[in-house]
Amino acid sequence: MNLRKRLLLVLIAALSLSANTSTAADVQYGYETVDGVNIFYREAGKDNPSSIVLLHGFPSSSHQYRNLIRDLGDEFHVLAMDYPGFGASDFPDPAEYEYSFDNISDTVNQFLEQREISSYAMYLQDYGAPIGLRIATRHPERVNALIFQNGNFYEEGLNKEAWAPIMKLWEGRDAELEKVIASNVFSLEGLRWQYTHGTRNPDGILPDNWLLDFQSLSRPGQHAVQLDLFYDYRNNVALYPEWQQYLKDNQPPSLVVWAKNDAFFPTPGAEGIKRDANDVDYHILDTGHFALEEDGPLIASKIRAFMTARDLK
Repeated sequence: MNLRKRLLLVLIAALSLSANTSTAADVQYGYETVDGVNIFYREAGKDNPSSIVLLHGFPSSSHQYRNLIRDLGDEFHVLAMDYPGFGASDFPDPAEYEYSFDNISDTVNQFLEQREISSYAMYLQDYGAPIGLRIATRHPERVNALIFQNGNFYEEGLNKEAWAPIMKLWEGRDAELEKVIASNVFSLEGLRWQYTHGTRNPDGILPDNWLLDFQSLSRPGQHAVQLDLFYDYRNNVALYPEWQQYLKDNQPPSLVVWAKNDAFFPTPGAEGIKRDANDVDYHILDTGHFALEEDGPLIASKIRAFMTARDLK
């Protein structure tokens, strides 16, 4: 079966599941235009007083939070958006939109301001950490809690072996190296590996994840944009000390639900948070990078208990 037919079957299955799941009606979908860029979002529980903003990682989108939104939307306002160039958001030309972590964080911050969301907990996973921590350091008064799921900001939390090709890229852009990175990371098999590596039951991980990501990454110009972000990631590492100081100075209540088998962000990143945060609820999970795929209900229960115990409902 060719890829186009497989993708069609996946989408049909997803629509059928939505039609037959009673809680799916609680999730709302929409677009917010930010500086001319249409940002796709999904949310639930918008009448609830406490907001949780879910910031996704690479190579995913708000799709990674599809179940968590349903799980928590009965009690909290839960919101996830797709960054520009990701998921169902616009993919503007790089000549018109700068694909950097600084600029994406500006877009996310403006999105929240336009939606008049001024007090929230943030769920930080992968790319969500450098994006969310830029916002937190700029507006610490708005952040009432942080939830870290392999959202790293400690050098010891970077697996140097896994990051070696990208770190080599930081020394200088090289077309041949970028071609090697793209052929491995952006391939269908490379994407599948990111979702299944380190999981207890790889066959239990929904293939929709990597099929949808592959479709998104196959759009013309995507490889160049994603490689630009890989190169820009060096600026995140340079800001790690500033973000660590933010945590020490502001001490937001912190929930850690960290996948110990993550090939990119090992547990020393979680240990750094435990060391620097005074109020930390700390959990190490036996799963891979996208922990919600295997431990979603457990993580939802930890978030509910964490938020309730700190009167953040």
